Amino acid sequence: INAEYGDNQLALKLALNFSYPNLKLASQLIPPMMYARQPGSAIMLQHRVQLAEFSSKSKDKGPLSVPEKTGIDLLRDPNLNKGMAMTLAERQTVGVHGLLPPNFISQDDQVKRCLKHLQDKPTDLEKYIYLCSLQDRNERLFFRLLDDHLEDLMPIIYTPTVGLACQKYGTLFRRPRGLYITIHDKGHIYDILKNWPIKKVKAVCFTDGERILGLGDQGCQGMGIPVGKLALYTGCASINPKYCLPVTLDVGTNNEDLLADPMYIGLRQKRVKGAEYDDLIEEFITACKARYGSSVLMHFEDFGNQHAFRLLSKYKDTTCCFNDDIQGTASVALAGILGSLRITNNKISDHTFVFLGAGEANLGIAELICLKMEKEGMAKEEAHKKIFMMDSRGLIVKTRTDLSEHKIHFAKDMAGTKSLEEVVKMIKPTALIGASATPNTFTKPIIEEMTRNNERPIIFALSNPTSKSECTADEAYTWSNNKAVFASGSPFPRYDKNGAVFEPGQGNNAYIFPAVALGVMCCGSIRIPDDLFLTAAEALSELVSEKDLAVGRVYPRLSDIKEISVHVSVAVIKRCYELNLATVLPMPDDLETFVRSQLYSSDYESFIPTTYEYPK
Repeated sequence: INAEYGDNQLALKLALNFSYPNLKLASQLIPPMMYARQPGSAIMLQHRVQLAEFSSKSKDKGPLSVPEKTGIDLLRDPNLNKGMAMTLAERQTVGVHGLLPPNFISQDDQVKRCLKHLQDKPTDLEKYIYLCSLQDRNERLFFRLLDDHLEDLMPIIYTPTVGLACQKYGTLFRRPRGLYITIHDKGHIYDILKNWPIKKVKAVCFTDGERILGLGDQGCQGMGIPVGKLALYTGCASINPKYCLPVTLDVGTNNEDLLADPMYIGLRQKRVKGAEYDDLIEEFITACKARYGSSVLMHFEDFGNQHAFRLLSKYKDTTCCFNDDIQGTASVALAGILGSLRITNNKISDHTFVFLGAGEANLGIAELICLKMEKEGMAKEEAHKKIFMMDSRGLIVKTRTDLSEHKIHFAKDMAGTKSLEEVVKMIKPTALIGASATPNTFTKPIIEEMTRNNERPIIFALSNPTSKSECTADEAYTWSNNKAVFASGSPFPRYDKNGAVFEPGQGNNAYIFPAVALGVMCCGSIRIPDDLFLTAAEALSELVSEKDLAVGRVYPRLSDIKEISVHVSVAVIKRCYELNLATVLPMPDDLETFVRSQLYSSDYESFIPTTYEYPK
C-alpha cells in the first residue's frame, strides 16, 4: 500500500481505517488525482480496498437467529428447508410443527434416502430430473449429496447427461432457475437483473445456447449448461451458491427442429446477429457490473465460434471474465499434458502436436501450450511451429484463404490435405489431440502409426459427450499395444486386458474453472488473464501422484476435487497478487487458511437462536 499510494496519507488512512460497509463510500471521497499514484496505473483505490464477501461461512458459524421466513414459506424455500432433519425445538420455533411427519431424520440418513431414490431411477436422464427437483426443494441436501458422491454424480449433473437434458429441456421444465433475457429486452436488462432476489451476486455464468457441448444450437434450452456449471462451482470448489447467477441470453435459434417443436420454451425466431447482438451483450455486461460491482465474475459459456473468441478478446482487458470452452478446456488439457510428461520423461517443448478440430477448445489449448513453451524459453514463432491443426476443411496451411485470425498463427507453409492419417504419417507427431465432436476419427491405422513413431504416444480424445469422442479408451490402449498415454473429455471405464490395467483420466474442466473462480473471487481480481490458467494447469499437474501415473492417469482423482480446488485456487491467488490484479489488501499471510475461511458448507445450520443469561 505504501508503495502504491506513497505520500497520499489520506488515501492510505481511508483504505485502512474505514469499516468495510463504508469502503466503497470511502473510495468515492477521494478525488481522481488521489487514486493510484504509480504512472500508468489504471487501478483505482475503489478497486483496491474491497473485501472477499462472496461466502458467508465465516459469518454462519454457530446457531442462527430465527430465519425471516417461517411456517410453510420456510419449507418451500430451498435455501432454508431441511425437511425432516429439523429438530422438535426447531419445528416449534419456526412454526412448522405439524407440517412435517413426526419422525426425525438426520442429514446423513437423508443422503441415504436420496441415493435409494437415484438407484431406483431407470435412466441417467431420470436421475438428472430427480437431482434437479432435490436442488429446487432442499439446496443444502443437494450439495451434501454431491459432496459425498461427486465422482458418481458428476456424469449426471453435467456431461454427458446434461447434453441430453438440454435437448429435452422444454419437456423437462418444471421450475425456473436463473434468468432468461431476450433480444427484445434491450434497454431493460438492468431492470430484469433487479428481479433476481439476491443482490450480492459474485459470479454470472451465461450462454446464448448456440454451441451446447458437441450438440450445436439448443437455443433457450441451453440453460441447463450455466445451471450445471454453477452447481459445480459449489460441488467442486465450495463457492456459496447464493452468489451465483445462471443466465440465458435468448437471441433466437437456427435449430429447425426446435423452431418446429411445440414444447420449445424459447423465442421462435432465427438468431439475431451483427450490431444488434453485440449491443445486447454490451448492455448485459454493463448492467451486471452496475448491479453487482465492477469485479463481478462474468463466465462466458457455450458461445458459437464466431462470437466466443471475439467477445473474449473484446472484454478480457476491461472485465473480470473468462470463457471456459476456450481457457478452461485449454488449462485442463495442458495439465494433462504436463502430467503425461512425467511418463514420457521430457519437456513440452520437445513435443510436436497435431490437433483434430480448430474450434474454441483446440485453439485455446494450442495457445496455452505455446505460452508454456515460451515460459520454458522458446520463442513464440518457434512454439507455433510445433502446432499442426486440422479443421473440417483439412490441414491449416498458408495457401488457404478461408482462415480466421485465430487460425492464421498456426498455418503452415506446406501442401494441404484432408486426411488425418496422412498428416500423422507426414508430421510424425508425439501428441494427437482431438476436440472435433466427430466420433471414430482416431482410427486403428492412425493410432498404430502414432505407436510406431513414439514409445509412449499421447492421445487425448476430448470431445463431449461420450458419443462424440474421437476414440474410446479401449481402442486407444488396444491399438497402441497398451502404450498410449490417454485422456478423454468424457468418462470411460477401467481397462483391464492382456495383463494391463489402466484407469483413463478424464480431462474434466471441473478441475479448473471452479478453482479459478474461487481464487479470483477470494482475492477480488479485476481481470483473468491467460497467465492464471497456465498457473492453474501447473498447480493441477503437481497433484498427479506416482500411483495415478502407474495406471495411466494424468489427472488426480476426481474424488479429491475439493482439496484440489483449494490447492489450485491458492496458486491462482498468489499469481493475482504477483500481477497486481488482486483488490483484497493486504495479501493474507496464509493463503490456504484464507481460502478455507471462505468455503461454503452443505451442513445444516440450527434455527434455534443463541441465548444467554444475565449475571445474578
